[in-house]
Amino acid sequence: MNARTEESAAVEPLGDSAVRWLRDPEGDPRALLDALRAHSGVVDAIVTELHACVTFDPLHPPDAPWVVEANLPRAGAPRAPPREHVIRARYDGPDLAEVASRLAVTREHVIHAHSSRLYVARMIGFLPGFAYLAATDPPLPLPRRAVPRTRVEPLSIGIAAGYTAVYPFASPGGWNLIARAVDFVPFDRELGARIALGDHVRFEVLR
Repeated sequence: MNARTEESAAVEPLGDSAVRWLRDPEGDPRALLDALRAHSGVVDAIVTELHACVTFDPLHPPDAPWVVEANLPRAGAPRAPPREHVIRARYDGPDLAEVASRLAVTREHVIHAHSSRLYVARMIGFLPGFAYLAATDPPLPLPRRAVPRTRVEPLSIGIAAGYTAVYPFASPGGWNLIARAVDFVPFDRELGARIALGDHVRFEVLR
């Protein structure tokens, strides 16, 4: 077992039915997620940028499910190309002008900066179908809003802390809302989340 695998195997219990560990940052997160969910004894798995987590039946704990990470493809290894989604966006969000002012740029600059980037789904969570999209180029540098909204409309597109995302449902939220998605279904009851871990996303400007 190499040093990286030893570090990954240093698991942290989360109650009596879950564990997490620092995942290999060079590994394929989607392959890891699929492998963990297929592992005997695992009820569900979550993979984020830093950690992996599995939940299981406490009466029948799995036999070290995290060791599958050692046998997964690392960065640079051949893998299936990621799916790419194009989300049409109308840039009329309630925070667009404020975002431009805080960054000391024009509204058009914010629109171009956001829509010209390629994004990768790094995490799925918070709400069903809520994909944390990280830009492959430097993101618009804004933190979350100081005071969250009690309600964010569904399909609102927000930015915060280096990520952008589409709100799949109405919910409270503290992201800076700059646009709204058009004709996009982030979550379907039958099919689940539209965007999967590792998928690529681009935004197309609607005028």
